[in-house]
Amino acid sequence: MTYILGIESSCDETAASVVVDGKTIASNVVASQIDLHAEFGGVFPEVASRAHVEAISTVVNQAMSDAGIAYSQLDAIAVTQGPGLVGSLLVGINYAKGLAMSTNKPLLGINHLEGHIYSLWLTQPFREVTFPVLVLIVSGGHTELLLMSGHGEYQRLGGTIDDAAGEAFDKVGRMLQLPFPGGPHIERTARLGNATAYVFPRAKRDETFDFSFSGLKTAVMREATVQPSGKDRSQRKRGSEKRARLRTDISVNDVAASFQDAVTDILVEKAARAAQEYGATEIFMAGGVSANQMLRQKMRKETELPVRYPPLNLCTDNGAMIAAAAYFRFQEGYRSQLDLDVRTMWPLSNGTYTE
Repeated sequence: MTYILGIESSCDETAASVVVDGKTIASNVVASQIDLHAEFGGVFPEVASRAHVEAISTVVNQAMSDAGIAYSQLDAIAVTQGPGLVGSLLVGINYAKGLAMSTNKPLLGINHLEGHIYSLWLTQPFREVTFPVLVLIVSGGHTELLLMSGHGEYQRLGGTIDDAAGEAFDKVGRMLQLPFPGGPHIERTARLGNATAYVFPRAKRDETFDFSFSGLKTAVMREATVQPSGKDRSQRKRGSEKRARLRTDISVNDVAASFQDAVTDILVEKAARAAQEYGATEIFMAGGVSANQMLRQKMRKETELPVRYPPLNLCTDNGAMIAAAAYFRFQEGYRSQLDLDVRTMWPLSNGTYTE
């Protein structure tokens, strides 16, 4: 058996996990920072990195304790090298470096996006994969369409040209005065609304596989809020959340439902078309937004192909997905040098693990 410790700290979760043979979770510990960032309505990078420093030792030790193994029994230590917030990534990388040196274990720097994909290998019972598969990664920082032809073999078909889908959920949630993070709260609110009450744009409905959500966000802002006047704008303090007032004559439930309908429509439309065009055997969805039930339902309805997505607890950032991705890289003989550095921008492609 191959035991790999995975460490994840790319954004606002400090996470560690021990995974056996790339498919079985022996432990999975996540320290969330949602409460810390709620007052800002989004992730505050400096606060995030400080929270990682405070939590990482406890999280890693708990993951090892829960797995019931000693550090000497590990085969490798994996850590998210990027993409992500530079301060947050540095905490995880430096901790993993020190751990690798002190235990004399191989170190593997892992791409965060690849980690999300390999969260699907942790679904039990696992069903073997026949390549190629179409992968839709949707999260707070990423919206990507990839063709995966084998382990470590990716072709990027398209992605967002502005806001990521999860970022749009957070921003619209803030407009509607819903708690952070916006995604799950918009989904709950939308269940009580009418998705046809507002006709919001489905941008980039063209032959490409790119996405755009900034125009949709602006359309919601114009429909649901009253912008401050010039005098109010000049007098408000920098950083104030009173940038716009929610209109009193709109239904928040209906706006949330209509917005969610627009986002999921374009995600499903492009993913299904790409899967057909490139001869995919099935569709993978991963990342925080893949937890959205409307997205899952529409994808299953739109295509005859099998659709896979992680269990809800593995949709958001976690160490298990990093360990699972590392297992397959480890089997291929990939190892990182102890001087590896942060890669805040790291597109997932066939050349992902080359400098």
